Amino acid sequence: MKKFLVAIDQGTTSSRAILFSLSGKPIYTSQKEFTQYFPRDGWVEHNPHEIWSTVKKVLSDVIVKSQKLKGKILSIGITNQRETTILWDKKTGKHVYNAIVWQDRRTAEFCKRFKTKNREKVINKKTGLLIDPYFSGTKIKWILENIPKAKKLAKKKQLLFGTVDTFLIWKLTKGKKHLTDATNACRTMLFNISNNKWDKDILKSLKIPNNILPEVKNCSDEFGYTDKSITKKSYPINGVVGDQQAATIGQSCFAKGSVKSTYGTGAFILMNTGNKKIYSKNKLLTTICYRLNGKTTYALEGSIFTAGAGVQWLRDKIKIITNAMETEKIVKKLKNNKGVYLVPAFTGLGAPYWNPNARGVICGITRDTSKNEIIRATLEAVAYQSYDLFNAMKNDGLKPNLVKVDGGMVKNNWFSQFLSDVTFTKVIRPKVQETTALGAAFMAGLKIGVYKSLAEISKNWKIDKKFIPKISKSNRTNLLKGWEQAIRKTLV
Repeated sequence: MKKFLVAIDQGTTSSRAILFSLSGKPIYTSQKEFTQYFPRDGWVEHNPHEIWSTVKKVLSDVIVKSQKLKGKILSIGITNQRETTILWDKKTGKHVYNAIVWQDRRTAEFCKRFKTKNREKVINKKTGLLIDPYFSGTKIKWILENIPKAKKLAKKKQLLFGTVDTFLIWKLTKGKKHLTDATNACRTMLFNISNNKWDKDILKSLKIPNNILPEVKNCSDEFGYTDKSITKKSYPINGVVGDQQAATIGQSCFAKGSVKSTYGTGAFILMNTGNKKIYSKNKLLTTICYRLNGKTTYALEGSIFTAGAGVQWLRDKIKIITNAMETEKIVKKLKNNKGVYLVPAFTGLGAPYWNPNARGVICGITRDTSKNEIIRATLEAVAYQSYDLFNAMKNDGLKPNLVKVDGGMVKNNWFSQFLSDVTFTKVIRPKVQETTALGAAFMAGLKIGVYKSLAEISKNWKIDKKFIPKISKSNRTNLLKGWEQAIRKTLV
């Protein structure tokens, strides 16, 4: 009988389930997009019920496929959009408000007031994060203060909080398990990454009750069993990892100093720093890379809020492309960008600027500018933002020479080459580009003994294509000068 691992990959714009062979090969994928809500400028929401129904559907699809293939699912891993915040009623399972998405900036004003110099230092030391609307802590506070039902349930100790992984575990186990893992917990701004505990002082300062928080487990652990009423047969859940850390695992970045960059809705660069926490002097985040058997491995992270979301904007909002795949053909025809730059600060700017009030800018437009230059500038912006992050790492004394890339955008060879040129770094794309889902599947497999160690997991990683810088130094310098000018206009 064939044996499989399943990964649920609950992302920002879609939910997917992937059936993997034990060697890490994707056998079958089911995917469903869901609605994005933008109630006000800088606000981004999802309907938790829609997230759950799409997950149920895609999971059911892969279970049916595994049966058709006469195979057996050994375990399920979950990976998820991080920081997105859901609060729900413990008794009914109904959410009290829409999920507030990681991109949401509604708590920017509060963060500004909360950010006294001393407090920012303390929070950075304890959590590795900066005070920013990006993280779950202030989103929880907003719901507790603005939604009467949340207040009422909190008083009765009938309210639960979770990032998306926690919400899905709770739903899949029919309310039996209220759990998360260390990689998701560390993105809430409420979790002390040194002692691996929810931080009482931070909770107190934000007036968040401790009893709404889930129990924090290792990435490869026992997270309960799916309920038969949902999956017809009960399956163990043994892997849970936030999406960016999952991609780091899927890329086998287990050695200290190894780097991966994922280009999905946003883009996230993680460098494994081993058992040492490195605090950046250049506004990068210190985060948990993974926790196994109670032992924590740390990472340095840079976050770009808009990557693939920029391409989605070209398709859905200004409608100058019909699908993401056509961008490569279009930009290849252009000799250069004719001096056009686009800064996609649609929901503020992430690292290393951390400006929630920045908004998008297109500059350098002339009568000669066509939609093609705007398409190219949107792709180029992601490479330039990556350069900013690599530069911050370099200034922290940790410049990467090689980066493993994944995510939808890197299927575009032109983009991958431009990324290598602009960052002046060797870029490596793996054969299996579903690295986020793969990381969750690997964690599930590790717990049940399919893999004996991380070294054994590494053997499944295979290279697809290498991109080496080809650009001249002067050309690169000029392009980056133009980007710096565009960024200055955004931050005015």
